[in-house]
Amino acid sequence: MSSTPRDTKLEVVILPVADVERSKRFYGSLGWRLDADFSDGDHWRAVQMTPPGSPSSVLFGKAFTPVAPGSAQGNFLVVDDIEATRAELVARGIDVSEVFHFEVGLHVGSKQGRVPGRDPQGRSYSSFLSFDDPDGNSWMVQEVTTRLPGRGLSNLDVTTLTALLREAEQAHGDYQASAPKHHWSDFYAAYVVARQQGKAPAEAVKDGALNVQNVRPAQ
Repeated sequence: MSSTPRDTKLEVVILPVADVERSKRFYGSLGWRLDADFSDGDHWRAVQMTPPGSPSSVLFGKAFTPVAPGSAQGNFLVVDDIEATRAELVARGIDVSEVFHFEVGLHVGSKQGRVPGRDPQGRSYSSFLSFDDPDGNSWMVQEVTTRLPGRGLSNLDVTTLTALLREAEQAHGDYQASAPKHHWSDFYAAYVVARQQGKAPAEAVKDGALNVQNVRPAQ
């Protein structure tokens, strides 16, 4: 058995709702993509929608789950600019909280411990918004500007990719001094994929080196 577990990616979160069309309109108003709307007629229905840039989706429907509508509390959405996100949500007509941080700990599904304003130290993972869907399923919007080690890169935009390529460049420079002849892209590609999968930099260097060994040397 391999010591490294196979990728097991979170695909779908189930939302218990009372009115499928109402929920579909609400999440559509957030700009979420409609992936599928399945139905057998009047008895059963399932709708899948995906937030912009998210690898995971939500699924809700009729006769789909026995869980009470509104009982999904503290679902998390991650953004890189909390103020810009709030302005967009307000413009879309969403009843969203002011920006807040927590004095101590983290609480979902209630307003316990909330302090107005973004985190005074500007720390990643520490500034929030919240809103509810029409059934009361609650959402936490969390600002993440720097990922914790091993957490991967869920939103590979230009800024994030630029920083990652510079990181790969530094790692390759350190590796290249004692490495066999190779093309830089063989190291970079494996390094970037490893980091995107959530591996720490040291592990990504090992993946880069292994890939160099497994491909034809540069001519």
